[in-house]
Amino acid sequence: MHVGLGLCFQNLDGKMTDGDVYKLELGFAARAEDAGFDSVWTPEHHFSDYQLTPNVPQFLAWVAGQTKRVKLGTMVTVLPWHDPVRVAENFILLDHLSEGRAIVGLGRGLGRVEFNGFRAKMGESRRRFVEYTEAILAGLETGVMEYDGELYKQPRVKIRPAPYASFRGRTFASAISPSSIDLMARLGIGLMVIAQKPWNKVVEDLTSYRQRYLEINGVEAPKPILAVFVATHEDPKEAQRMRETYLQRYARSTVEHYEFGNVGFAEIEGYEYYAGLAKNIAKHGLETFNGFLADLQVWGTPNEVVAKLKAYVDLLQAGGLLILPCYGAMPKEVARANYDLIARKVLPALTAHDVGGDLGVTYAPSIQYAAAE
Repeated sequence: MHVGLGLCFQNLDGKMTDGDVYKLELGFAARAEDAGFDSVWTPEHHFSDYQLTPNVPQFLAWVAGQTKRVKLGTMVTVLPWHDPVRVAENFILLDHLSEGRAIVGLGRGLGRVEFNGFRAKMGESRRRFVEYTEAILAGLETGVMEYDGELYKQPRVKIRPAPYASFRGRTFASAISPSSIDLMARLGIGLMVIAQKPWNKVVEDLTSYRQRYLEINGVEAPKPILAVFVATHEDPKEAQRMRETYLQRYARSTVEHYEFGNVGFAEIEGYEYYAGLAKNIAKHGLETFNGFLADLQVWGTPNEVVAKLKAYVDLLQAGGLLILPCYGAMPKEVARANYDLIARKVLPALTAHDVGGDLGVTYAPSIQYAAAE
C-alpha cells in the first residue's frame, strides 16, 4: 500500500518559534524517502498559528530537491484563493522539477479568516471551485488555459513550460459535504478523506461517490486517499496520554480555526452542511465534539496502530494512507520519537499491506506539446 507522510507545521500555544517549527518538520520531510514513505504532503493555510503552510508548491519543490523517489502532494490547494493560471503553472513547474512526481490536491476552503484575508467571498467559493477546477484540469492536460464562465473568464493563453505528463489519475480533492462529493464525481476527481466525520457516514458518502462516478464517467472511481493523525508509543499509557494531550489539542485547534460552532454558515451559499454541524455541536457540547474528532484519529502501541489503520483502509477501500505524526503543540522530542517509531514499526507493516492497487497515480512518458496556433 502507498503510505505518505503528512506535515502540517502547526505552531499552537507559542511553545516554539515559527523557525523552530519549520526546522523540525523540514527535517522530517528530508528523511521521508530513507524512512520508507512513498510521498510527502502538506495542506494550504494562511494568517494563523493553525498551520504555517502558505505556499505548498514552493515547499514541495524544496522536498523534490532533497529526494529522488517520493511523490509530492498538496492536501490541498484552495482554489478560490488563487488565480487558476498560476495554480496550473505551479503544478506543471513542480512536475518538471520533480520529473513527474507531483500529485494535485484541490479544495474550496472553509476558514473564514483566510477568505477575509484574501478579500474573497465565501459565498462564491463553490461556483469558483467548479469553474477553476474545470479550467485547471483542462490546462494541465493541454498546456492551454481558456475559460468563459459565470465568475471566471480567461482568454486563451499557453502555459510554459508545457505539461510534463498527464495528471489523470493523480488528481484528488477533499470533500466533506454530500454536495461536494457529488461534484467530485462529476468532475472525475479522486477523493481525499480527512478524518472529520463518522466512519459510517464516510462509507455512505464513498458508496454514493463511486456510484455517481461510474454513472457519469463509465469507469470505476479511483481509490481514495485517507489522511489520519497518528500517535504511537511502546507504553500503552503513554500512547493514551498522547491522545488526551496532542490529538485533543489538534481537534480543538481545528474546531477553533474552522469555527465549526458557527451557525452563521446557514447564511453562506455552499456551506449549509456546516450550519447543521454547528447545531449538532450546540446540542452535544464543544468538548464532546473535540473528543469525537480526536477519536477519529489513531493512537496506541505500534501493533495497535497498524491494526487500526489497516481496518480503516479496508473499510474505505482506500488505495493510500497519509500519516501525520506532528501536531497539537507536540514538543520536539515527542514529535521526533513519534516519527521514528512510526517509521520503524508502523510503516513497514502498512507498506506490505496489499490493497489491490495504489492511488491510481501513473506517470506517462514526458509529453511534448506543440506550440499553440
